[in-house]
Amino acid sequence: MIEVLVVDDDVRVARVNAAYVDKVPGFHAVPPAHSAAEALERVEALERVDLVLMDHYLPDETGLDVVREMRRRGHQADVIMVTAARDVSTVQAAMRHGALQYLVKPFAFAGLRGKLEAYARLRRTLDGGGEAEQAEVDRIFGALSEATEPQLPKGHSPTTADLVRRALTGAEGPLSAQEIAERTGVSRQTAQRYLKLLERTGRATLTLRYGDAGRPEHRYVWATRA
Repeated sequence: MIEVLVVDDDVRVARVNAAYVDKVPGFHAVPPAHSAAEALERVEALERVDLVLMDHYLPDETGLDVVREMRRRGHQADVIMVTAARDVSTVQAAMRHGALQYLVKPFAFAGLRGKLEAYARLRRTLDGGGEAEQAEVDRIFGALSEATEPQLPKGHSPTTADLVRRALTGAEGPLSAQEIAERTGVSRQTAQRYLKLLERTGRATLTLRYGDAGRPEHRYVWATRA
């Protein structure tokens, strides 16, 4: 599991964002922090923090101040800024202090989920270790720049796409179009159409299950769980 610390001065927002984190497979939110001092205490006290979702506007210091102090103390947790700060100077400063991504408030769950899934892909890429050729370096640097949501073709509903996605991410293993249809209430044909779209855009992976006779059954699993 990727351990995530949410830092936000608004207790309600911090709770919501932590709940968002816990909804993404492979991620776990530790108790949130609501000030710079509390954030530093959490990082010091917890056995492991892999990623910090850092607000910029905190009551005692700025989020960037926290990042600077974390680095000074030798803490190497990755940082994604999650803030209402939109000025270019803050964005530039976040980049210079090593923030991997910058998510502007307000945002929907899909926006944060996309950032987290891209971060998970980056970690899988880096976990391989060893030396990297230029193509691999390009892939590493581009991992967090990938589009968070595929553009839906005409005639596709974002609501239906989200239903199918949630059915896949909540499943313990691969599902068929019929199983997706039963879990979401859409027709089998509709489920198949959205599953094929998710497969084409790399969000889902197709597997085949062979029975005693006839054609193999197409089954799908969310790509980050494959």
